[in-house]
Amino acid sequence: MADRITVSWVFDVISPFAYLGFRDLERLPADVELKLVPVLLAGMLSRFGQKGPAEIPSKRRFTYRFVLWRARQMGIPMRFPPAHPFNPLAALRLVIAAGSDRRAASTVLDAVFRDGRDVTDPQVLADLARQLEVADAERAVSDPAVKQQLRANTDWAISLGVFGVPTLVIGGELFWGHDAFGMALDYLNCREAFEDREMQAVETLRVGVERPR
Repeated sequence: MADRITVSWVFDVISPFAYLGFRDLERLPADVELKLVPVLLAGMLSRFGQKGPAEIPSKRRFTYRFVLWRARQMGIPMRFPPAHPFNPLAALRLVIAAGSDRRAASTVLDAVFRDGRDVTDPQVLADLARQLEVADAERAVSDPAVKQQLRANTDWAISLGVFGVPTLVIGGELFWGHDAFGMALDYLNCREAFEDREMQAVETLRVGVERPR
């Protein structure tokens, strides 16, 4: 029997594209072992010196309009929370405390982007904890082990070069964004297609000019 392929899905509950991309995970081949990895996107942005989409006003407006349009195209209900971006730390820790599985991820992502709930509200978080059978939300998200796991997840992703969410990690390859899911499926089905001359050439493509820092 062939070894199962491990695929890691790196996500932050702050990302509307993670909400959309979560549905795509059902399309992964049956021989894939999926690992969900909650991370803090803000940590990645800081590490790589990037701005988030919401930090550029025109990009913020486009991104929110695009993701709503995309959800409608996919037939997925979507509503933004009262404020975005928001502090996702407690919600991410709740996902980890609940086991970092599909149920935990979908419960929190649906609360944020399907139901438009404010997961920074302790009452909302407590309600989600009850749904996930986490006895004490406040205690769970304050647990040093849970906090450390989120830091470890984020550091692990950064060490691989993951720069955004959601990202599928397959071996050493990164497939960033909801719209790269088809590319990831093709890679799983035929890796040889990604080893031709053109694909190899971009590995050593010369940088012609660098923007002053």
